[in-house]
Order: sequence, then C-alpha cells, then structure tokens
Amino acid sequence: MSVLSGKNILLGVTAGIAAYKTTYLVRLFIKAGAQVRVVMTPASKDFVTPLSLSTLSKNPVHSTFYDKEDENEVWNNHVDLGLWADLMLIAPATANTLSKMANGISDNLLLATYLSAKCPVYFAPAMDLDMYKHTSTKENIETLERYNNICIPVGSGELASGLIGEGRMAEPEDIITFIEEAIVSKLPLRGKKVLITAGPTYEAIDPVRFIGNHSSGKMGFELAKTAANLGAQVTLVTGVSNEKINHSFVNRIDVVSAEQMYEAVHKYFESVDIAILSAAVADYKPKNVAVNKIKKKSESMSIELVKTKDILASLGTIKTNQFLVGFALETNNEIENAIGKLNRKNLDLIVLNSLKDKGAGFKKATNKVTIIDKSEKISEFALKSKAKVAQDIFNQILDRL
Repeated sequence: MSVLSGKNILLGVTAGIAAYKTTYLVRLFIKAGAQVRVVMTPASKDFVTPLSLSTLSKNPVHSTFYDKEDENEVWNNHVDLGLWADLMLIAPATANTLSKMANGISDNLLLATYLSAKCPVYFAPAMDLDMYKHTSTKENIETLERYNNICIPVGSGELASGLIGEGRMAEPEDIITFIEEAIVSKLPLRGKKVLITAGPTYEAIDPVRFIGNHSSGKMGFELAKTAANLGAQVTLVTGVSNEKINHSFVNRIDVVSAEQMYEAVHKYFESVDIAILSAAVADYKPKNVAVNKIKKKSESMSIELVKTKDILASLGTIKTNQFLVGFALETNNEIENAIGKLNRKNLDLIVLNSLKDKGAGFKKATNKVTIIDKSEKISEFALKSKAKVAQDIFNQILDRL
C-alpha cells in the first residue's frame, strides 16, 4: 500500500502537449489507492479528452464553472473541490498557467479551484526549452514556491519543438514517487523503525491439536498500518491470523508458537526505536508434544504444562533506548494489575483492555482502552474502532518521544 492510499487527489490539467500523460497519472493514483477528481482548463481538452479522464478516475471531469443538466445550469463549486482534496497536482503546468497562478488571476475553473485549495499544491511545469529558461518563468516558479507550492522538477530530453533540453514534464512514475517521498518526509515517524506483535500463538499438543486463544490479530494489524502511515518502517510479527496487510513499509513475519515469536522479536528488537507487543501469547505450553495424534482411549486426559518465555519481560530487561509498549487484558482489579505489569516489566506504556467493557476484546472491530505511562498517568478512552484506537496509542507515544 502506498502513502497515497485513501488520499483525495485533485488533478488540474492545462493546455500542454504533455496533457496526454495525465491518463497514466490518473491510473497510477488509482492503483496507489487514491480517489481522483480532475479539473481541466477549457483549452486542455484539445490535448486529452474529458471522457478518457472521467472513465479512468470514475468521477465527472469539470472544465467550466457550470454544467448543463437538462435545462438547468448546475454550478461546479470550486470551493468544495478545493476543500475535498488532500493534495492538488497541476500537471502539466504551462507557462501561461504558472503566470496566472503566481499573480492570482482566476479566469477559469482550475485557477479558481487552485486559489481556494487549503491542501498542499504540487505543480509539474511543462513547456519548451526557451520558455522554461525565460526569466519570467523562473520568477513565477520561485513565487509559487514562496507560496509553499511544491515544484516537481522538469525532465530533460527531446521536446515537442524538436529541441533538446529542459522543459519536459516529469514522467508519471517520477511524479508519483516525488509526491510519495514529499509526504513521507513530513511524517512524524519518518526514519523510525517499529516492531509490532499481533495475533495468538498456538502451542502444539500433537500434530493435530493445540492450545490457543481467540485473538484475531486485528489490533496489532491496525497498529502496523498506523505506524506505516506515520512513516515508520514496520516489522510485524504475527501469529496465525486471517488479517491482511498490504503496505510497502510493512515487513510481515508469520510465526505459530510463543517460542517462534520470541526468537523473531529478539532478532529485530535491538535495531528498532519502538516496540509494541499486542500479541496474545500463550502463557503455558505442553511440556511434551506427541509425535503422533493422541488417540481417545479414556474418559479423561492430563497434559502437563510449562511456562512459555515471557517475551515482554525479556525485552524490558535488555532495552536501551527503545520505547516499549505492552498490553494487559484484565477481568478484575484492572488498573492495579496493569500498573503492576507496567513496572514489573519495565515498560514505557501499557494499554489496558477489560473484558467487562462492552464492545472490547477478541474478534471485535472495536476496542475500549486505558493507557498508563511509567509515571502512572492514566488516560481513558471511549469505545472506538480499532483503527482509531491505534491512532490514540501512537498519539500517546508521539507525545512522549
């Protein structure tokens, strides 16, 4: 999954020969998981058709201040378009449009939308060599950058005139990469490494049976998504789970038993900045695992259990600069037990769940948590989706980093 996933992207198209590349741009944005709307200057329709861009974006394309529907004129609200967008990209940005943008001229829908946009605005210049080198063009680009608009550098090569040099609009793949890198550079966990555990562990009794629990892994997977969306490189160590994750910043490692999770966590812990252990690790495992399936021979059967390794406690004893977060699932004396675990295992934060809270617990889409830090400050949160709970947890971490 790209950092563009879920973003609302407003693409402005102006009248340059490079407008044909916008069909590829739209497809790349859609492939990255973004929602795309397109605003065109009237003259740009000579270079690429609204039909092509509306079909690819799956949204109507606007080029005038109003559309005619039956006999009624319907206004295209440039303010609403500007407010809808998480980012705006003007590509190609011709010398004419750059001049109007720099000087606040609003003589078409695209320019009116640009002046209304509250989001980051990127622009990809495209023009012939001499136009690009002209002093007025350079000054207009510098003016737009002073307005905190972001210029996507031009490419160099053969131009429509046959000249060779600078002025080509950046290739669609390069534009996507540029925007992704610009977004990541501003994210609060950029350059950080985060280790997260999720799901249950299964402790084998024989080749068929195991001791396990009802954890689905949902909370851990939401934490991994949130960390990645904040710019972190995430290692997700998960027990058996049907949850899916598709993000270029997430390295998923599948394990089954507590021993396997212990080994995987210790392999990566030394190099991470933050570790969040949300997995429901079995506290006990069978002392002996039968080689063959155990046959049903009597009315009862006893299995001797031994403790598994305490992964969280083991990390608390070796941590140096890592920010360590644990989870506590309690049914009674919740706060007291959570604080005891926090101190005993040398944690920086502990996230408390109570099975008494309606809507919380295993296999649910929601959770209700209380977060306690090492100074024993208690922060209580309402019942929320696990995605929003994950954001609350990272907000607490970011406040303390």
